[in-house]
Amino acid sequence: MKVLRPQDILLVVLFAGLAAASPTRDIDEILLLAALAAVQIAGPKIPALSTARGKVLWIVLELVLAYVLIGHSGRSREHGWGESGLTSNYYSILLLPMISAATYLGVIGSWLITLLCCGAWLSFFLFVDFKEVEIPQEQMRILVMWNLLLAVAGNLVNVLAEAMRVQSGKFRKTAEDLAEANRNLSQAEAAVRRADRLAALGQLSAGLAHELRNPLGTIRASAEMLARSVPADNEVAKEVAGFIASEVDRSNALVTRFLDFARPLQLKLALTDIGDVLDRAVTLVERDAPQHRITIYKNYSPDLAPFLMDAELMERVFYNLLLNAAQASETGGAVTLKTRLLEGTAEIAVIDRGQGIDPKIREQIFNPFFTTKGNGVGLGLAIVSKIVDEHGGRMAVESDPGKGSIFRVLLPLQHKS
Repeated sequence: MKVLRPQDILLVVLFAGLAAASPTRDIDEILLLAALAAVQIAGPKIPALSTARGKVLWIVLELVLAYVLIGHSGRSREHGWGESGLTSNYYSILLLPMISAATYLGVIGSWLITLLCCGAWLSFFLFVDFKEVEIPQEQMRILVMWNLLLAVAGNLVNVLAEAMRVQSGKFRKTAEDLAEANRNLSQAEAAVRRADRLAALGQLSAGLAHELRNPLGTIRASAEMLARSVPADNEVAKEVAGFIASEVDRSNALVTRFLDFARPLQLKLALTDIGDVLDRAVTLVERDAPQHRITIYKNYSPDLAPFLMDAELMERVFYNLLLNAAQASETGGAVTLKTRLLEGTAEIAVIDRGQGIDPKIREQIFNPFFTTKGNGVGLGLAIVSKIVDEHGGRMAVESDPGKGSIFRVLLPLQHKS
């Protein structure tokens, strides 16, 4: 439960003043005032009353206590035309449930409680025996005026509360917009940092790859000459020469990947159905990773018409993402491939239910040469990110360790040349 606020303490003091000012000093009247004060203060702070039904229950309880207080204090007064709540000095206490309703229940709820309060006040006429008592016409007008004043006060409170709700909604919308803008800015900053790192490492990779290719070629040729020149019975020398040749081939393949990463992309744009690209990527993954035995579910949006892209490069993007998802999933697991139209962009999501990504390394996964795989070189996601950037798109990652990851690719439907 929330702690008391200064205004709550002030409310206790005011209710104590009401009890002290009571001319009758009736104990029941004082207890009813104390109960009203407790309900008014504690209601908004009790978690069980935070639901719509709980708020209604709390406000109705306020109304019942106010009604009982008015009826009791009216019977305690002596009046020439009988004992009734109509003679109570506490008639304005009905403003409490009306204000609470305007604050927490909205327009309709506020008006319903206002009508109940007015009806509660009018119900005290039922306790007057008009055969024996005659209420003066002037007094009747005053009683009717009091009831109308309750309705007017309820309407004004409702108008004020509605204006506050509208203003609060605007503030909330502004806060949500600012939060969304902040998230987009953070993503943009991360993309810029990633692009800077890619540019610097790309230049380094290109220079290093060109410098390595010549000595690798020499080593490969020397290993072949060594294999041909050693005696046939020297199995050790032949095996070592074979090791040298195979390692050179592996290194040369790695250098080729470095060059592919560093080389500027020349997009071959054409109107392409993204569904066709995804289907080809799925076929390749099912062919190249049969050992994972995963099920790939397709959820393609019919709203996405063909748009400009380099189909071959985008197929490579989704092949890498699907292969990573398959490797992150347990054997027999499921991966979902989902597309949708989102504010002028095509969103393609690759969703797995695998081990997830540690939040500490999430921002690094698109960096070149960063990998968590024992036999990886850390260029797959870097190349994926580069291709998406060249298309004018962006990537976003959501991951919950132990529950899976979502890689989102957002591509513009109109390519900016």
